[in-house]
Amino acid sequence: MILVDTHCHLDLPDFDNDRPLVIERARDAGVQGFVLIAFSPTRWEAALTLAEATPGMVVALGIHPNEADRYDTQVEQRLRQLARHPLVRAIGEIGLDFHWKTTDAKTQERAFRRQIALARELNLPIVLHQREALHELLAILEDADPPHRGVMHCFTGDPADATRFLELGLHLGIGGIVTYRSAPDLRHAVQILPADRMVLETDAPYLAPVPYRGRRNEPAFLRATVATIAELRRQTEDEVARATTRNAVALFRIPLSIE
Repeated sequence: MILVDTHCHLDLPDFDNDRPLVIERARDAGVQGFVLIAFSPTRWEAALTLAEATPGMVVALGIHPNEADRYDTQVEQRLRQLARHPLVRAIGEIGLDFHWKTTDAKTQERAFRRQIALARELNLPIVLHQREALHELLAILEDADPPHRGVMHCFTGDPADATRFLELGLHLGIGGIVTYRSAPDLRHAVQILPADRMVLETDAPYLAPVPYRGRRNEPAFLRATVATIAELRRQTEDEVARATTRNAVALFRIPLSIE
């Protein structure tokens, strides 16, 4: 079984004490590909350095909506330059977050729209984040010349929400929340998603799946998510792995042989 974790933050300090062991455990669990999400200018260079030293790892660079007030012409130019690195395969995570209120909605929207445009300029997919801003995010995507190419990270919506993202051209990132009994809408959506539009993610170190809930998440735990998705879709774990890995490799151009 070959798996790809399409959204992890292994560059964060949470992994400073045992990062090589975390990556080794991931490979032992079948996770051979990683999309490292560097969501702040302070993380960009470190993420690229880690990816250069880790076979099968590629990078997404962007500015998280909670840091949208840092997005200006100078930062955009730096992002444009770094995004030409051969291991940068996406712009993200970008979007809207109305939960923490660290930046106002207008500032978030401005940074979001400019990063969508930058991704299109560079022919890169986008990795989307939203929290308590679903309708506003969809409205911007619908206005920004769809279809789009990328992933709605940490998708937790219902089948109707899934349909709207699919119609916009996007893949849906399914993570540990699908293992929670408290997420019936998401579990229903996963049952009916087209096999060619779903990718797997951990969001490590966040959102660990059952039975690891409450612990620091890591890519090796992706196997628990696969098991739940297989049960919900009445497929084998190998079938889920093959489809989602094929999708991730194609979208992010991950250097893995999956034949």
